[in-house]
Amino acid sequence: MKEEIVIAGFGGQGVLSMGKILAYAGLMNNLEVTWMPAYGPEQRGGTANVTVILSDAPISSPVLDKYDTAVILNQQSLDKFESKVKPGGTLIYDPYGIHRAPTRTDIKVVSVDAMDAALKMNNTKTYNMILLGALLKQRPIVPTEAVIKGLRKTLPERHHHLIPLNEEAIKAGMALC
Repeated sequence: MKEEIVIAGFGGQGVLSMGKILAYAGLMNNLEVTWMPAYGPEQRGGTANVTVILSDAPISSPVLDKYDTAVILNQQSLDKFESKVKPGGTLIYDPYGIHRAPTRTDIKVVSVDAMDAALKMNNTKTYNMILLGALLKQRPIVPTEAVIKGLRKTLPERHHHLIPLNEEAIKAGMALC
Protein backbone atom coordinates (compact mmCIF):
# COMPACT_ATOMS: atom_id res chain seq x y z
CA MET A 1 0.00 0.00 0.00
CA LYS A 2 1.23 3.45 -0.92
CA GLU A 3 -0.85 6.62 -0.94
CA GLU A 4 0.56 9.87 -2.31
CA ILE A 5 -1.51 12.86 -1.21
CA VAL A 6 -1.42 16.60 -1.74
CA ILE A 7 -3.49 18.97 0.38
CA ALA A 8 -3.59 22.53 -0.92
CA GLY A 9 -5.24 25.85 -0.12
CA PHE A 10 -4.58 29.23 1.49
CA GLY A 11 -2.43 29.67 4.58
CA GLY A 12 -4.65 29.73 7.65
CA GLN A 13 -7.06 27.07 6.35
CA GLY A 14 -5.30 24.30 8.26
CA VAL A 15 -3.65 22.70 5.23
CA LEU A 16 -0.33 21.96 6.96
CA SER A 17 -2.09 20.81 10.13
CA MET A 18 -4.20 18.32 8.16
CA GLY A 19 -1.05 16.89 6.63
CA LYS A 20 0.77 16.69 9.95
CA ILE A 21 -2.14 14.95 11.67
CA LEU A 22 -2.39 12.48 8.79
CA ALA A 23 1.37 11.86 8.95
CA TYR A 24 1.25 11.16 12.70
CA ALA A 25 -1.71 8.82 12.17
CA GLY A 26 0.39 6.92 9.63
CA LEU A 27 3.33 6.68 12.03
CA MET A 28 1.03 5.33 14.74
CA ASN A 29 -0.04 2.61 12.30
CA ASN A 30 3.59 1.62 11.65
CA LEU A 31 3.58 3.07 8.13
CA GLU A 32 6.49 4.77 6.42
CA VAL A 33 5.68 8.48 6.21
CA THR A 34 6.87 11.68 4.56
CA TRP A 35 5.42 15.12 5.27
CA MET A 36 6.67 17.92 3.05
CA PRO A 37 5.09 21.38 3.43
CA ALA A 38 5.42 24.15 0.84
CA TYR A 39 4.25 27.70 1.40
CA GLY A 40 5.09 31.28 0.56
CA PRO A 41 6.46 33.87 2.98
CA GLU A 42 2.96 34.84 4.11
CA GLN A 43 1.74 33.08 7.24
CA ARG A 44 -1.93 33.57 6.40
CA GLY A 45 -3.54 34.23 3.06
CA GLY A 46 -0.74 32.98 0.82
CA THR A 47 -0.93 29.62 -0.90
CA ALA A 48 0.18 26.55 1.01
CA ASN A 49 0.31 22.86 0.24
CA VAL A 50 1.65 19.74 1.85
CA THR A 51 2.60 16.42 0.36
CA VAL A 52 2.03 13.36 2.54
CA ILE A 53 3.09 9.88 1.53
CA LEU A 54 1.95 6.87 3.56
CA SER A 55 3.38 3.48 2.65
CA ASP A 56 3.95 0.02 4.05
CA ALA A 57 7.33 -0.03 2.25
CA PRO A 58 10.25 2.41 2.33
CA ILE A 59 9.62 5.69 0.49
CA SER A 60 12.33 6.60 -1.98
CA SER A 61 11.58 10.33 -2.28
CA PRO A 62 9.11 12.86 -0.85
CA VAL A 63 9.14 14.83 -4.12
CA LEU A 64 6.21 14.05 -6.42
CA ASP A 65 4.69 15.42 -9.60
CA LYS A 66 1.65 13.10 -9.61
CA TYR A 67 -0.67 12.21 -6.73
CA ASP A 68 -3.15 9.47 -5.90
CA THR A 69 -5.33 11.94 -3.99
CA ALA A 70 -5.67 15.72 -3.89
CA VAL A 71 -7.62 17.68 -1.28
CA ILE A 72 -8.23 21.15 -2.70
CA LEU A 73 -9.42 24.17 -0.72
CA ASN A 74 -9.19 27.05 -3.23
CA GLN A 75 -9.28 27.86 -6.94
CA GLN A 76 -5.52 28.50 -7.30
CA SER A 77 -4.80 25.05 -5.89
CA LEU A 78 -7.41 23.45 -8.14
CA ASP A 79 -5.82 25.12 -11.16
CA LYS A 80 -2.38 23.88 -10.11
CA PHE A 81 -3.12 20.33 -8.92
CA GLU A 82 -6.13 19.02 -10.88
CA SER A 83 -3.87 17.90 -13.74
CA LYS A 84 -1.46 16.26 -11.28
CA VAL A 85 -3.91 13.66 -9.97
CA LYS A 86 -3.08 10.26 -11.43
CA PRO A 87 -5.73 8.72 -13.73
CA GLY A 88 -8.04 6.72 -11.48
CA GLY A 89 -7.11 8.93 -8.50
CA THR A 90 -9.34 11.04 -6.29
CA LEU A 91 -9.82 14.81 -6.08
CA ILE A 92 -11.73 16.09 -3.06
CA TYR A 93 -12.69 19.76 -3.02
CA ASP A 94 -14.94 22.25 -1.32
CA PRO A 95 -16.90 24.31 -3.89
CA TYR A 96 -16.89 27.30 -1.51
CA GLY A 97 -14.79 29.92 -3.28
CA ILE A 98 -14.29 27.76 -6.38
CA HIS A 99 -15.55 29.41 -9.57
CA ARG A 100 -14.50 26.62 -11.97
CA ALA A 101 -15.27 23.08 -10.88
CA PRO A 102 -12.93 20.21 -11.78
CA THR A 103 -13.47 18.94 -15.32
CA ARG A 104 -11.50 15.70 -15.47
CA THR A 105 -13.45 12.53 -16.17
CA ASP A 106 -10.62 10.02 -15.58
CA ILE A 107 -10.54 10.63 -11.82
CA LYS A 108 -13.07 10.44 -9.01
CA VAL A 109 -14.17 13.99 -8.14
CA VAL A 110 -15.81 14.46 -4.75
CA SER A 111 -17.44 17.76 -3.82
CA VAL A 112 -17.68 18.32 -0.06
CA ASP A 113 -19.59 21.30 1.36
CA ALA A 114 -17.12 21.62 4.23
CA MET A 115 -17.53 25.36 4.80
CA ASP A 116 -21.31 24.96 5.06
CA ALA A 117 -20.81 22.13 7.55
CA ALA A 118 -18.33 24.21 9.58
CA LEU A 119 -20.82 27.07 9.70
CA LYS A 120 -23.52 24.66 10.90
CA MET A 121 -21.15 23.61 13.66
CA ASN A 122 -20.75 27.32 14.53
CA ASN A 123 -16.98 27.00 14.25
CA THR A 124 -15.15 27.65 10.99
CA LYS A 125 -11.94 26.32 12.55
CA THR A 126 -13.38 22.83 12.10
CA TYR A 127 -13.18 23.30 8.31
CA ASN A 128 -9.97 21.34 7.84
CA MET A 129 -11.10 18.46 10.05
CA ILE A 130 -14.33 18.16 8.06
CA LEU A 131 -12.25 17.80 4.90
CA LEU A 132 -9.94 15.33 6.64
CA GLY A 133 -13.03 13.28 7.49
CA ALA A 134 -14.08 13.33 3.85
CA LEU A 135 -10.60 12.17 2.85
CA LEU A 136 -10.73 9.31 5.34
CA LYS A 137 -14.15 8.25 4.05
CA GLN A 138 -13.02 8.26 0.42
CA ARG A 139 -9.54 6.85 1.08
CA PRO A 140 -9.55 4.91 4.40
CA ILE A 141 -5.75 4.79 4.60
CA VAL A 142 -5.59 5.13 8.40
CA PRO A 143 -8.25 4.49 11.05
CA THR A 144 -10.07 7.44 12.60
CA GLU A 145 -8.73 6.44 16.03
CA ALA A 146 -5.17 6.98 14.75
CA VAL A 147 -6.15 10.42 13.48
CA ILE A 148 -7.48 11.32 16.94
CA LYS A 149 -4.16 10.17 18.40
CA GLY A 150 -2.44 12.30 15.77
CA LEU A 151 -4.50 15.27 16.94
CA ARG A 152 -3.34 14.68 20.52
CA LYS A 153 0.25 14.61 19.29
CA THR A 154 0.06 17.78 17.16
CA LEU A 155 -2.21 20.01 19.25
CA PRO A 156 -0.59 21.78 22.19
CA GLU A 157 -1.92 20.41 25.46
CA ARG A 158 -3.73 23.68 26.20
CA HIS A 159 -5.95 22.91 23.17
CA HIS A 160 -6.72 19.27 24.00
CA HIS A 161 -10.19 20.33 25.15
CA LEU A 162 -10.92 20.89 21.42
CA ILE A 163 -10.28 17.26 20.49
CA PRO A 164 -13.95 16.18 20.91
CA LEU A 165 -15.03 19.06 18.62
CA ASN A 166 -12.42 18.02 16.05
CA GLU A 167 -13.56 14.40 16.29
CA GLU A 168 -17.14 15.55 15.69
CA ALA A 169 -15.94 17.52 12.64
CA ILE A 170 -14.13 14.47 11.23
CA LYS A 171 -17.32 12.41 11.59
CA ALA A 172 -19.34 15.22 9.95
CA GLY A 173 -16.93 15.19 7.00
CA MET A 174 -17.26 11.42 6.67
CA ALA A 175 -21.04 11.76 6.61
CA LEU A 176 -20.92 14.32 3.78
CA CYS A 177 -19.68 11.81 1.20
